[in-house]
Amino acid sequence: MHVPSSAAIPVFDGHNDLLMRLWLSHADEPVNAFLHGPAAGQMDLPRIRQGGFAGGLFAVWVPSMGLASREMMTKAMPTYEAFETTTPSRQEALDITLAMIATLLRIEQASQGAARLCRSAADIRRAMQDNAVAMVMHIEGAEALDADLELLDVLYAAGLRTLGPLWSRPNIFGDGVPFRFPSTPDIGNGLTEAGLRLIRACNDKRIMIDLSHMDEKGFWQTAEISHAPLVASHSNAHALCPQSRNLTDRQLAAIGETRGFVGVNFGTAFLRDDGTYGGDSSVQDIVRHVEYLLDKVGEECVGFGSDFDGTTLPPDMKDVAGLPLLVDALAARGYQRPLLEKICYGNWLRVLEETWSE
Repeated sequence: MHVPSSAAIPVFDGHNDLLMRLWLSHADEPVNAFLHGPAAGQMDLPRIRQGGFAGGLFAVWVPSMGLASREMMTKAMPTYEAFETTTPSRQEALDITLAMIATLLRIEQASQGAARLCRSAADIRRAMQDNAVAMVMHIEGAEALDADLELLDVLYAAGLRTLGPLWSRPNIFGDGVPFRFPSTPDIGNGLTEAGLRLIRACNDKRIMIDLSHMDEKGFWQTAEISHAPLVASHSNAHALCPQSRNLTDRQLAAIGETRGFVGVNFGTAFLRDDGTYGGDSSVQDIVRHVEYLLDKVGEECVGFGSDFDGTTLPPDMKDVAGLPLLVDALAARGYQRPLLEKICYGNWLRVLEETWSE
């Protein structure tokens, strides 16, 4: 079988929900399901190898229905409206967060070097050189954290390096932007005083702040007080898909001004101009957003934030093994290898290094 030359470019990706999917579907043997496959969702190590996935931000995300979610979600995925209206209790969020982090650590331990928890850009580069999966611990929605941020110190010591204070629901740190179409991102009251303290604490610890699920008020509050590059790990262009989770041109301009980053989300509801799931979507819809974002924020500030295991993909993508199809589609548009390497991994490494460096 002919393998296009662009398929050899590794991909470092800004968002996946593998840990959530393993928690839901492989409660008994999550590590084995990941290392040997087949896992129930869109990612496992065999398919990662097939797709050239070099690593990324592995999200710890707590479903809104807390501990009851495992049984309910394995039967049928609830609506986004159900997710939005129920915030898990702190104890539920803490229990699930620790369970998912334990799975991440156990994957590293059992992988015999095939997967590594990375705490620096140098760690990521070494893992990529050694053909190991570079795993960065990421919190999506900080419901497990206390207002005094004592747990943040513990999680940082365990390897946490990026954090999204909010998912698309309220918590003690602020209002996440709910899923709406068509809608602007200007829904909610932004960050609370505790949320502002969390932003400053992340700056102090050099933890990357993820803006992808913040409402617009929270975005601008963060932009005002944070001295780090502005990063949205898995969001798209609102001008192409007026979904509340996507970024307006004004937000994109602010990201570009800080030499920040936007990771293109592969979810069809964030790609299509009609905001629907599924349909006749293809990787060309992803390409369309990549091209728009490159024009708005520049070629140093765009990459991928797939949302593998957390969203509905274009049918021709299917799962992580389909990444070469996307890289080839960009190459077919005339993108030369230096720019492809920036989009596929270089821009992520650049913004993480700038954020994490003292």
